[in-house]
Amino acid sequence: MDSRFVRAIIRHFLTVIFLGICMMWIMAPTNTYKQKWKPAISKKLVSTYFGTRALNMLVWTFPVLFVAAMGSLYLHLGKKNSNQNVSQSGGRKRWPALWRRPVLVKGPLGVVSGMELALFVMFMALLAWTLGNYLNRLPTVTAKAAAADGIKVWQEKLAKSALWIGLTGNVCLAFLFYPVARGSSVLPVLGLTSEGSIKYHIWLGHLTMVLFTAHGVCFVVFWAVTGQISEMLKWSYSDISNVAGEIALVGGLGLWAATFPRIRRRFFELFFYTHHLYIIFVFFFVLHVGIGYTFIALPGFYLFIIDRYLRFLQSRTSVRLLSARVLPCHVVELNFAKSHGLTYNPTSIMFVNVPSISKLQWHPFTVSSNSNLEADKLSVIIKCEGNWSTKLDRMLSSSIERLGVSIEGPYGPASNHFLSHDTIVMVSGGSGITPFISIIRELIFRSNLSECKTPDIILISIFKRSLDLTMLDLLLPMTGSPSELSNLKLQIEAYVTKENEPTTDNLKRVRSVWFKPLPTDKPMAAILGPNSWLWLCAIISSSFIMFLILIGIINRFYIYPKDHNKNEFSSSIQAVLNILAICVSIAATASAAVFWNKRRYAREAMQVKNMEAQTPDGSPDMMAYNGDRELESLPHQSLAEATKIHYGGRPDLRRLILECKGASIGVLASGPTTLRHDVAAICSSGLADNLHFESISFSW
Repeated sequence: MDSRFVRAIIRHFLTVIFLGICMMWIMAPTNTYKQKWKPAISKKLVSTYFGTRALNMLVWTFPVLFVAAMGSLYLHLGKKNSNQNVSQSGGRKRWPALWRRPVLVKGPLGVVSGMELALFVMFMALLAWTLGNYLNRLPTVTAKAAAADGIKVWQEKLAKSALWIGLTGNVCLAFLFYPVARGSSVLPVLGLTSEGSIKYHIWLGHLTMVLFTAHGVCFVVFWAVTGQISEMLKWSYSDISNVAGEIALVGGLGLWAATFPRIRRRFFELFFYTHHLYIIFVFFFVLHVGIGYTFIALPGFYLFIIDRYLRFLQSRTSVRLLSARVLPCHVVELNFAKSHGLTYNPTSIMFVNVPSISKLQWHPFTVSSNSNLEADKLSVIIKCEGNWSTKLDRMLSSSIERLGVSIEGPYGPASNHFLSHDTIVMVSGGSGITPFISIIRELIFRSNLSECKTPDIILISIFKRSLDLTMLDLLLPMTGSPSELSNLKLQIEAYVTKENEPTTDNLKRVRSVWFKPLPTDKPMAAILGPNSWLWLCAIISSSFIMFLILIGIINRFYIYPKDHNKNEFSSSIQAVLNILAICVSIAATASAAVFWNKRRYAREAMQVKNMEAQTPDGSPDMMAYNGDRELESLPHQSLAEATKIHYGGRPDLRRLILECKGASIGVLASGPTTLRHDVAAICSSGLADNLHFESISFSW
């Protein structure tokens, strides 16, 4: 059976399930669900194995995990077809392109496309619908009901409102972890990337904390005015645990305070470390509401745990760092050995950890290499600006024979969607050029394939100093030759804004550093091998089945004999047991998958190990070579014919973009926020209907 046909069936099947999940979120706050659907379904599902929690497991947890598993299978089949011809014109898909066009450029939400705005409005409508349905029950609060609780009517309404605000906050929490599950299949199936979806995580995080803070404050006020302030110290045996909720809220507030842009940019380490408070937040949230209600928000966190554990296993290996190029503009290119089975798409990113600098800090960097053009090597580019990268620059400037490095990733888009355009305009500011290097290398590879038609490329790069022009030399890999550009229609417009003429010396030196890896250093490899999506499908499905078996045994032989489904058993103990069952299930299945792939592809790693003999002159004795080679401050000779350099001004982006020819023009912007906003404003101005904008922003 044709894999395209199978993918089409899966896609339509997933669409139906997705619409069903959306319907359940709409119905959840209604009286119809509470009074009719929920009792009817729960009555059929209650058992000695899963107790009264079976309803939420079936309705909320299972469908999403099923979508994630089937989505992994869908992506696996798509990867097998990745070599198909993708050169058709993007103009054929007019309506999707219109949806992706930016409609909001400047504002608190940043650059927002039509589809993103529509989804944002729909989500806000869901929150308003949820809270509105709950608040519509306020008229049912009578003086008689309040008197029965020994309080006034407005106090009873305050308590009810506080509860409903918290329930609305749970809607945000249910979606909070999807954008940060980097290796999950949910984002690629929707056409999203992890780095591009961080802004959704930020939006959801703010909404979650606003609602949960209001929830907590309202309850504190209620307890204060009713003389029940001692309720703040209550840890219920089988009901809501107030202390757990307060600890979760305090942890969340500490995390939230460090996420605001000014703090995050100036004190990144503070932001990084306080973000680990999410463990406290989630753990005590589960103890607060109980595991039964947690199943509503569990799927996103479940997928995040799988992703986080796989990243943990990958980060335990020290990878083989072969060489580095240190540019005079304080830019570093690190070159790693990799297995041939590790493939990735342009604009991918990778998280790097250097234990000799910091054992805890992980920083994301753009992958500049291309897995087709450079089958046995992977490169990342680092602009040395912050404390961490400056220390790395100093270490590489000294005489070191080896640098221990661990990695997570790479992560990137599921397809090379930019190939569908007739012309690609890439606008970069400073180090924002780095994601475009991988795109150009991909197009260099495809331009040398007779059956592939590659789009024309216009690269508009803006630099402050002429010394920064040396970054253009990274467009070609270390082993690149001028002939590789002969079939590529490349035009480079470089602008130096702070200088009216070249002020650097005629010759600048690039430092090439070659390392002596240890025998224990391994080539980079996909943690789940070449068939990673298929293995992820197996991990998601098998771990959830294992979890159901474990929790069924615990309920049947430990909880049910004591509780008999009366919900009088300790909610905290049940929560801890379920958390342990989830962790054990994920750890067992993921570890087995990783171990199997390590054994299977160990032979390939031994073959790649021979790369350590490759040095500047091919001699093993030169492995520790640290050399300086002369490099003009202008681009490499192979790029000179394609490059035009302008001094003392900024580019007229409107003119340069609108003058481009083609039925479909992809406009990519990477760099400072103002630059991306300016390019987005041009594409959304309506002056041309063939412009398709994409912002490449790394806001980790």
